[in-house]
Amino acid sequence: MIHDKAAELINQQVGHEFAASYQYIAVSTWCDAEALPEMAKYFAKQADEERMHALKMVQFLNDTDRAVDFPALPKPQSKFESVEQVFQLSYDQEVMVTDQIKAIYDAAAEHNDRVTQNFLQWFLEEQVEEVASMDTLLKITRRAGSDLFRVEDYIARQGHPEEAGD
Repeated sequence: MIHDKAAELINQQVGHEFAASYQYIAVSTWCDAEALPEMAKYFAKQADEERMHALKMVQFLNDTDRAVDFPALPKPQSKFESVEQVFQLSYDQEVMVTDQIKAIYDAAAEHNDRVTQNFLQWFLEEQVEEVASMDTLLKITRRAGSDLFRVEDYIARQGHPEEAGD
């Protein structure tokens, strides 16, 4: 039902999504230790979202009768010098994930794998939101400077993008 190359790349992406979740757990833990409760909650929700993305891909592989191969996860970064470093890492991670998903989409297109292309549409739209959210938080953090209460207040008022639909 789906091309071999798409199945291979989606299996790799499952690992990338779980690694992103793991990284966001590390970030959330650091924020909690730094007494930044709104950021800690935000990144905990982000970790849950990335885990959900991985599980969606696992289900897609199962639904298309493809084996799921769970890769080992890299150790996440857990020490940071600043909140700006946290948001820069998060922004960079979301850009990288977007590029990875686009590469899967391109491979599916190359092999006329419309099933995989259709499946990935949701992820591409989701990544636009993910990159935009992290870009906004990075810019706000830079403007706030050492006044992290402003960043905490912004996150408390805006919430996580996933909450917008609740």
